[in-house]
Amino acid sequence: MTLPDLIRLYPTDEACREILTRLRWPEGVTCPRCKTPDVWWVDSRKQFTCSECSYQFSVMSGTIFNDSHLPLPIWFMAVLLICEAKKGMSASQLKRTLWGEHKGSYKTAWYLCHRIRAAMASAEKSMMFGELEMDETWVGGRERNPRGAGRIPYAESKKVPVVGIKQRGGELRFFKAEDVKSGTLAKYIKENVSEDVDVIMTDEWSAYPGAMRKAGVSPDKHKTINHNQGVYVDGDITTNGIESAFSLLKRGIIGSWHKVSAKHLPAYLEEMTFRFNRRGRVDIFIDTLRHMVTADPLTFQELTAD
Repeated sequence: MTLPDLIRLYPTDEACREILTRLRWPEGVTCPRCKTPDVWWVDSRKQFTCSECSYQFSVMSGTIFNDSHLPLPIWFMAVLLICEAKKGMSASQLKRTLWGEHKGSYKTAWYLCHRIRAAMASAEKSMMFGELEMDETWVGGRERNPRGAGRIPYAESKKVPVVGIKQRGGELRFFKAEDVKSGTLAKYIKENVSEDVDVIMTDEWSAYPGAMRKAGVSPDKHKTINHNQGVYVDGDITTNGIESAFSLLKRGIIGSWHKVSAKHLPAYLEEMTFRFNRRGRVDIFIDTLRHMVTADPLTFQELTAD
């Protein structure tokens, strides 16, 4: 989907509603409350009315679009811009692109971005299998070591750990973690990795053997590459794939979003992995819309609550 295609196919609210209706109810419109297909369209209100329970609803009711006053073509343009931005797009940039320098509001653009991310996070995730790479990184900007040169110990760092798992030729997962201890790493392995995985490749971080043991991964399925000895590829054993994904994430944080709070970091991680996992698909725009009309609403109060 290109910008000229978007303008040609979805120039009006009516055209946008039509595609959203097909995506939400591919087998025909049904009432969200009583599930009956006996509904009729009220053109003057742009809503459906249920003949059984008299519930009035639109295609946007109970979805990410719920209670939005923005024109749907603006929504569609925002979705396309975010889907096509490899390293993400900031709310400030989205505001300037949609409304210009002196129109619109940052608050509206920020809320718009987060609702799209919430829809992306609703995508179902299957268990990962085959050849996997697993690694951890830390995000949060530069820190000065009070003891002088060298890395700040993990226990003293204010950065946030992010754990990543990448299936070769398959999906990518990012997780905001509390720490990178063996129990935490084992939790992500159990929840995301199939029992019949072929191999999990990691670096020499000392927590990984214990994590594999706690997750029930046999020792012969855990392969290690020793970066401390300057080794980054040993035959098929490498973590270069997951490290490249981390590099893309950090370029997004530094170059596009500039600053990401720990509270909202999981949403940005979901956006990055959703887009990465669909990087070769021509229907990423339509797939995003499909998740937006099937995901639960996200209110501004929920988004900003402590």
